[in-house]
Amino acid sequence: MYRSKLEAEIAELRALSDSSKQSRAPVTLDQQSVGRLSRMDAMQQQSMDLAKEERRAQRLGVLAAALKRIDEDEFGYCLRCGEDIPPARLDVDPAVTLCVDCVG
Repeated sequence: MYRSKLEAEIAELRALSDSSKQSRAPVTLDQQSVGRLSRMDAMQQQSMDLAKEERRAQRLGVLAAALKRIDEDEFGYCLRCGEDIPPARLDVDPAVTLCVDCVG
């Protein structure tokens, strides 16, 4: 069950990444086609899109690590104390690595 949730989120993040590829492309600085403020807006939007892509890449790494833990039969255990992570917590985020006690 958790594997399918992780794989679905990975597919969704990859699709988002592919669909936003153009918005992360370099901004054209042709003064004949757009004004200075429009270029600044485009550059700001590009910066935000690059930051989103970085967060997506980080999440993909977390998800890949969770899949690896499933493959190695280490899934569902807190990485700090070694205790079982409650299923309700894994239902919310199957990539979670710490139990509630170790988070706080």
